[in-house]
Amino acid sequence: MTDDGKPGFGPRVNRRAFIAGGAMLAASGAAMSRIPQPIAPAIASDKFNALVPDTIGSWHFQQTSGLVLPPEDALSARLYDNLVTRTYSDPAGQVIMLLIAYKNFQDGVLQIHRPEICYPAGGYTLSPTVATEIPLASDRVLPANAFSAIGNSRSEQVLYWTRIGEAFPVRWSEQRLAVLRANLARINPDGMLARVSMPNDDMASSRPLMIKFIEDLRNAAAPQLRRILFGPLA
Repeated sequence: MTDDGKPGFGPRVNRRAFIAGGAMLAASGAAMSRIPQPIAPAIASDKFNALVPDTIGSWHFQQTSGLVLPPEDALSARLYDNLVTRTYSDPAGQVIMLLIAYKNFQDGVLQIHRPEICYPAGGYTLSPTVATEIPLASDRVLPANAFSAIGNSRSEQVLYWTRIGEAFPVRWSEQRLAVLRANLARINPDGMLARVSMPNDDMASSRPLMIKFIEDLRNAAAPQLRRILFGPLA
């Protein structure tokens, strides 16, 4: 009752509001607990760059320019936390280009771009992409893709692989599925694209050199970079 003798609703309304608010808070907490969480910490750009060795087997770092890159826009700027581009040469004067793109989480909205996107944007015509396997030590193989990119001024032979958490998807559909599976397990997996390329028009002669370079990269990489590049195959 209120002071004037009329029925009062204040306490009851307050209790109802309190109960409803508590229920919404509990639901919010449950929803937050189900949001996928990143499994890998972010890496500062300077620290990431320092992970990439200047000498890889018989190959020595020359410069950071000259590589075909993803087209710049507001979305691409958010796709990667780290993007390293390197050009290496060997004593015979042969050139290999390395690109490593990394982000510490893939949430199903922002995912790594594959080279089949950036090369056509740069004016290149691509051959069909061919799934291939790169032999690693201990009888393990790294699932990868290969294609030729033909441009007006030069052609490139390209070999690349992607890693999403512990998966190595070779198709875009497999990449999305790997992210979905991890997110359903309440995990935001990290994502990495590594691309090795040679500026010539002969895949047959380039392929063995690029595979050897990848083997040398695996041997030269510090444990942190080796995990980033090769995950469970490290």
